Amino acid sequence: MGQPGSRRRRGVTSLSVVVTSLSVVAAVLMAACGGNSNTDGMATAGSRAGASDPVTIRLGYFPNVTHAPGIVGDLGGFFADSVGDGVTIATSTFNAGPEAVEALFAEALDITLIGPNPAINAYAQSKGAAIRIVAGSTSGGAFLVVRDGIDSPADLKGLKLASPQLGNTQDVALRAWLREQGFKTDDAGGGDVSIQPQANGEALAAFVSGDIDGAWVPEPFATRFIQEGGAHVLVDERDLWPDAKYVTTHLVVRTAFLEEHPDVVKDIIEGLAAALDLIKSDPAAAKELTNRGIKAVTDKPLSQAVLDAAWDNLVFTLDPIASSLAASAQHAQDVGLLDPVDLDGIHDLTLLNEVLRSRGEPPVKGL
Repeated sequence: MGQPGSRRRRGVTSLSVVVTSLSVVAAVLMAACGGNSNTDGMATAGSRAGASDPVTIRLGYFPNVTHAPGIVGDLGGFFADSVGDGVTIATSTFNAGPEAVEALFAEALDITLIGPNPAINAYAQSKGAAIRIVAGSTSGGAFLVVRDGIDSPADLKGLKLASPQLGNTQDVALRAWLREQGFKTDDAGGGDVSIQPQANGEALAAFVSGDIDGAWVPEPFATRFIQEGGAHVLVDERDLWPDAKYVTTHLVVRTAFLEEHPDVVKDIIEGLAAALDLIKSDPAAAKELTNRGIKAVTDKPLSQAVLDAAWDNLVFTLDPIASSLAASAQHAQDVGLLDPVDLDGIHDLTLLNEVLRSRGEPPVKGL
């Protein structure tokens, strides 16, 4: 396992990157639309352009167990060990997908782990120009957890549920599922079931105080609702997907950076693969690194009981599970949170499949 503080890794972890200039976003999108790409729209790994020049890659992830591969890759030194000489990795952490997308748009970030719906929104907003999904990371780990006395969908009518943020991955999943149950919802918290988007920690406090009746949340908060708030699971989102597989977190890169530095992006994917190897071969060590990373940013490590239970609800994989991304986009359209969008080209898995081939593993497909 690589060691933190490798000579090539000089990243600085911060709680968030704040981007304030919307005009920068517009400029970036215009530049992205005019960027050059090879004829098939796929990245190819080759010699580093200007190899003698130093390269800094700005890499992001969230201090969350669903981003464990990113945390392990960073703190375990796998990203640093994978990149070539002259490459510096500058690490930042984010609280939510839209924040990371804003940083990508403003060229304050090059590559990040992120959830599916923020990636879809970034692709749609930039008309397919700004970002590409280049690898998977995590599947599973989202639940509708509710208080005692709620034992079926029918019991939810007239109640209040939370989601992490309007339009985020879990919010869309909740609204789409309620729609399938015959309930109406709206963005203002009205309808048959009131949805009140709020940060996961705030939602847990509101649940404990009785202000809400449940929440559709990712790990580790689903486990915390159960262990700290006495909630129980009404819906395990895995039950709603073929083979119980759906994308929770994947690796997204700025298109311009991918085109300019495909070799560096491939190196990061190889580092991610090495992190996943540790997660599989030595989960105790991977958990320790993950919790250390969470504590470094939030100053609040997870209890071992929460970490262990949440970990068991996640599958860590390089496969971005592309089919579930298309379904998530359709769900967002169905509930009025996304205009129709053509996602053809959002995945560029050329480099990932090169890595998989070198590892003797089968290739994966994008949209």
